[in-house]
Amino acid sequence: MEMQHQAMGYDRVATMFSPDGHLLQVEYAEKTVRLGSSSIGMVCKDGVVLVADKRIRDNLISSESANKVFEIDSHVMASAAGMLSDARILIDNAQVLAQQNRVTYDSPIEPISVIRMIADKKQMSTQYGGLRLFGVGLMVAGVNKGKASLYTSDVTGNYFAYRANAIGENDEQIKESLRTEFQDEMNIEDGIKLAMKIFKKILGKNFEIDRFDVGYIKSQDQKIVRVQGDNLKKYAK
Repeated sequence: MEMQHQAMGYDRVATMFSPDGHLLQVEYAEKTVRLGSSSIGMVCKDGVVLVADKRIRDNLISSESANKVFEIDSHVMASAAGMLSDARILIDNAQVLAQQNRVTYDSPIEPISVIRMIADKKQMSTQYGGLRLFGVGLMVAGVNKGKASLYTSDVTGNYFAYRANAIGENDEQIKESLRTEFQDEMNIEDGIKLAMKIFKKILGKNFEIDRFDVGYIKSQDQKIVRVQGDNLKKYAK
């Protein structure tokens, strides 16, 4: 059926519905996201944490230049799966929005405002001809007024708040583990240990501590803290 739809041209643009109600370009973009490296996000009792697999295959690349946890503002961060060049544009726009909010209202932006703007841009590309979809899933985590939150946006522009979630490669396997093992009373340290345990199980012999990028924001401090390299070893025992 999909091959028939392709032959009839229903996958040529993202704005054309197939007879059975599908936007085929959207489905292709979702496959791109699932081919991307994985990220796990969790809202813990003392803040929010993102653990991302950088999946660097070339040892000539400096690992410090391949971050997968992006700073939007001092209290908001994001991770992505899919085409990271697309993610970079959305992150740049989010950073501008966050600074505009500080200048205009003299207050830090709410994380939900960030994910809403990102989702609006993604949704626009499904409505107007001549635009390519953003082939990226984005997870936004932050703290506002002492409350931690985690949001995920898909390629169509939908977004939801989560207690814990995963995007990218093996996302369904990771989410199954989170459903059984994640608990609301976990602190950030427990969350990082759980994420490392899940990645160990998923990656097997390919698990290496250097391939992970971790960022967390405590509800009390509301400042991003990064953990990489040797500093992660204590969480992966």
